[in-house]
Formats: sequence, C-alpha cells, structure tokens
Amino acid sequence: MKHTEEEDTRVQTQGEQPAPQNAHAPEPHPNREDERKVDEKIYRMGNASLPRLIVEFSIPSIVGMLVNGSYNLLSSVFLGQAMGSIGLSVMTVATPIMILFMAISMLVGAGGNALAALRLGQGRKEDAERSLGNTVTLSLFIWAFVVVLVTIPQTLNWLLAISSATEATHDLAAQYIRIISYGFIFQCIGAGVNNFIRTAGAPNRALLTMVIGAVSCTVLNYLLVLVLGMEVFGCALATIGGQFLSCITVLWYFRSSGNAPLKLKLALMKPHRHTITTILTLGTASFAVQMGATVFNFVLNYQLAFYGAQHPLGAEAALASIGVVQRVAVFSILPLVGMSIAIQPLLGYNYGAHKYDRVKKTFWLGVLGATGIAVFMWILIHVFPTQIVGAFGLTDAALAQFTAYALQVQLLLLPFVGFQIVGSNYFQATGQPSKSIFLSLSRQVLFLIPLLFILPHVLPALFPSLTGLDSLYWAIPCADFLAIFTTLVFILWEMRRLKKLESGLIKAKF
Repeated sequence: MKHTEEEDTRVQTQGEQPAPQNAHAPEPHPNREDERKVDEKIYRMGNASLPRLIVEFSIPSIVGMLVNGSYNLLSSVFLGQAMGSIGLSVMTVATPIMILFMAISMLVGAGGNALAALRLGQGRKEDAERSLGNTVTLSLFIWAFVVVLVTIPQTLNWLLAISSATEATHDLAAQYIRIISYGFIFQCIGAGVNNFIRTAGAPNRALLTMVIGAVSCTVLNYLLVLVLGMEVFGCALATIGGQFLSCITVLWYFRSSGNAPLKLKLALMKPHRHTITTILTLGTASFAVQMGATVFNFVLNYQLAFYGAQHPLGAEAALASIGVVQRVAVFSILPLVGMSIAIQPLLGYNYGAHKYDRVKKTFWLGVLGATGIAVFMWILIHVFPTQIVGAFGLTDAALAQFTAYALQVQLLLLPFVGFQIVGSNYFQATGQPSKSIFLSLSRQVLFLIPLLFILPHVLPALFPSLTGLDSLYWAIPCADFLAIFTTLVFILWEMRRLKKLESGLIKAKF
C-alpha cells in the first residue's frame, strides 16, 4: 500500500504520446475556458449538484442492472418451472463458462468506458469517441475468439468437465453454451457499449436499451420454453433474441440519434494502438472481477459435487440448490454494482478535471446509496426466503428448506458489501486499475477460494451440527468480512492521497 510521489507524478500512462496540437486542452484544469464548449450533458457532470446527479444517474443504472441481470434469473426460473431441478443444474454448470466469456468482454467494455470518461473530463472529446469506436472493434474480435473456442469439441468438453458437469447435464449444458456463444456479439456490444450512453450523460436512454432486451427475453422465454416446450434450446434462443434487440438500440443511439454527445464514427473504429493498450489496461480490473467469479464458480461447483455426494440431498440437488442461491445472490448484488457504475462517469470526469472535492463527495454519496439498497435487499431475503426459493420450481421440501437456509447464510453481510463494491470500482474509475484488481479479487478469489477448502474441515469439527456442505455457504460471509476490512484500509489511504492532490503536493496520473 506504499505510494511514492514518482508514481503519482506520472501524468500519462506508459507509452502514451502527447496529445496532438489540435486536441482539446492537453493540460486539464478545472477552470479551463474550453470546458464550457463541451456538450451540456457532459459539462454538468463537473458542475451540477452531486446529489441530484447521483440520483439521476443511479436510478436508471440500478434498474438497468436489475433488468440486465434478469436474463440469467429468468432463464433459471423458466427452466426450473419446465424441467425441475435438472434445468437448474444445467444453468449452474453453464454459469462459470458464461462468466468466463463475459470476463473477456468486460475487459474491453469497462476499459473503454473508463477511458472515455477520463478523456471527457480532460476536454478531449475526439479521443473519447475513438475509445468508443475501438471498443466496438475489439468486441468483434472477442466474439470471433469465443465462437472458435466453443466449436472445438475438446475445449468445450474440458470447460464442462471443470464446471463439474454430470452425465445428466453435460449434453444440455453444451447445447446451451454453443447457442449463447454464437450470439455473444450482441451481449458484448449491448452490455459493454451501453455504459458509454451513461457516460455521455444519458442514463435514461441507457436504461431503455436494457429494458427492451429484458422484456423481449422474458416474452421469448415464456413462448419458447413454457408454451412450445423447447426447454434448454428455447431458453438459449430467447436470451440471444433479447440481447440482439438491446444491441440494435445501443448502436442506433450512437449512429443515428441526433442528440448523442458521442458518435460512433467508422473512421475512429480503426484500431489505434495506444487507445487499445489503455482500454485493456483500464479494463483489467473488470476482467479480473469476472475471472475471479469464474474461478470461484468452478471451485464451488467442484466442492458442491464432492460434499453434495456425501449429503443426503446428493450431488445433483446440491448443484440445483447453489444455482438458486447464486442467482438470487447475484441479483441482490446487482443494484450495488449499478450504483458503482452510475457514479463511475462522475468520478472519472471530476478526477480528470482535477475536481477532487467532488470526487470525494461522489464516492461517499455512492457508498451511502449502495448501503441503503443493500439493507433493503437483506431484509427481503431474510423475511421471505421460502417464497423466493419457491419461485424456482423446487418441489422437494427438504431441498427447498436447505436452499432457503443457504440463501440467508450466504448473504449474511450483504449490508456491508455495497461499500466493498463501490470502493473497488472507485480505483478503476480514477485510473488506478491495479488497486481495483486487488480489491475485486480479494472478495471472490484471495479470501474465498482458500476458505472453500479450509472451512469444510474446520467448521464441522468445531460445530458438529454443521456438514461440509453447510460450511461451503459459511465461507462466503467470512470472505466478505475480510474483503470489506481490506477495502476500508485502501479507501482511508486514498482519502489522504486526495488531500495531497488538492493541495498540489502531488499530481495525478491522469
């Protein structure tokens, strides 16, 4: 955690060339004259009331994340209703692989958006549009890579094996993954580039693109899975259909909308080496988060299959149970992620404009909002666990009871998780990806994975009423506690650094 002044005085990233002569204000300053020439939607991020901006940005962002997260949740609900526990098991097996693909796309989408926000704060609008164009180009390359990956039988079988696919779930999960990967380009652009709309100062428009996709996915799932009985095949097609419509609306905004502050220009889609390098650097944090989730889900599925086989419920039931718990847990955390995403352009713009007092206020208001939401979600989960679990079609009473218990245990520290998520995202938004990576990995990898192996041996010895399967769920709140404490230390240090930046003792990297 030691910082040197040399680290903070590097104004540009490694390898960055000076801005061209015609670039806007190569030396950013909070009072620069050309800032007022920026589109009003962008200008107000550095000047309007912060509480009002955060409410304006956070509501569509939070709702949008819930809407976007409903894809996976709805798929599980429809498959659970149509196929029972086997449908839930298929989704559990497929989830780590889907998260892996998403990790690759987030490397580009999140990095490009973070760079665009920083460049807008510096008054470099053309560079922000170049970031948008190169993000779309990189998404096309990523899609091609994923398609090639899943068309190799050995590779797909290996992925399914480490995801603990059983004989009953292997072929169905393989079918689902193949179909999803063919339409993966729609998710890359629809989800990744959607954040640029928010950065351009149009959060409501960003929400609209998500709503269009989610509503379409819901309707298609109902028709294809429940009405026509197409089960896994129909569920995958419904997901792609929703993502396609969302993607189309995103591209239309940047290409055809007359009031878009940023434009998707074909000339700026040409690969630009420094832009691509910076996008990948800034996106590493989001990539690490998703990869951490991937590794966690692979390990969790393996441990569930092992300890589930020793439990009266059995391995298949254990996979179905965690499928329900994980989807509810992810859905509960999505509003917190939405809050962190909502304040990211405000953090990036004001940090780039050297308005550090607004940076601090934005962060703490974001933490306050995320905590309030987390408390509300925690209450719902602990008051209505049985009703929530019942929506997934679990008919076995013992399985439903265990799943409700596991849900409450896993989300025990949810009220404090908002601080950890907003805190780790802060460092990505302000051009400090290495810190963001560490904090993001601390929750899902550095602390959690060792605990998944240690606690099944320790807790049953200390508490004989607990089984190895029970211990897997207790590992998550333990990891949350350690990650929250670590984030607090980093944030307290960062507040001291911001004071030095305000006083001019050091200079920011960006």
